[in-house]
Amino acid sequence: MSSPALTVTALHRYPVKGLSPEPLTTAALTAGGYFPGDRLFAVENGPGGFDPASPVHQPKIKYLMLMRNEALARLITRFDDASGVLAIREGDREAARGDLATREGRLAIEAFFRRYLPKELRGPPKVLAAPDGYRFTDSRSGYVSLINLASVAAVEDMVGAPVDPLRFRGNLHVTGLPAFAELDLVGSELVTEGGLRLKVTKRIVRCAATNVDPVTGARDLAIPEALQKTLGHADCGIYAEVVVGGEVRKGDVLRVVG
Repeated sequence: MSSPALTVTALHRYPVKGLSPEPLTTAALTAGGYFPGDRLFAVENGPGGFDPASPVHQPKIKYLMLMRNEALARLITRFDDASGVLAIREGDREAARGDLATREGRLAIEAFFRRYLPKELRGPPKVLAAPDGYRFTDSRSGYVSLINLASVAAVEDMVGAPVDPLRFRGNLHVTGLPAFAELDLVGSELVTEGGLRLKVTKRIVRCAATNVDPVTGARDLAIPEALQKTLGHADCGIYAEVVVGGEVRKGDVLRVVG
């Protein structure tokens, strides 16, 4: 009997925690590393005690994020790796631009958020950059996240409405498994023909961020509640650790081992 196989249908990175996704066609993963370009930055919502010299994983509530700040979904952001510049668009205009490697650039982005979310700030917003070996992921072991599109379709049936897979803010969208079958892969490895190996480490517990439409910013669904009511848990998607590095591309097949 052949082992299950997952096909990668989309890749996304989220350079700034809580802000918009950037689609990719390929990504080079390194053993023990995070998804490239993912959660490199966060915007601290008032003093949170993060120390870049000695980084300790902080709860996401300390940062601007969709679970509490749904207006973030109405922004379109792009981060340019070569220049270090983050550009923020609000509607049809560019609202802010700043080089996140410079004090002046960070101040420009922070000034935008003071104007954009004045009632939701607990203090001055501060742009934080992840030091080497650290990322602003929700989970300490959130190296690569995978979203099973069959599970998303099942969630649509639960809530009786279309569900954009981007609500789940995953790195890889995959097909080929029945709904929620990904949850049973913890402990297994996913292997490509090119030799990339991912070890599935844990299920992803969904939070209220999934209730926010990733385009309009409307808080219009109750996804964790629907999962809990239907399945007895709020899990959808999985985290994986990179065991052996390699390229992953749209259309690649990940075969399940173990």
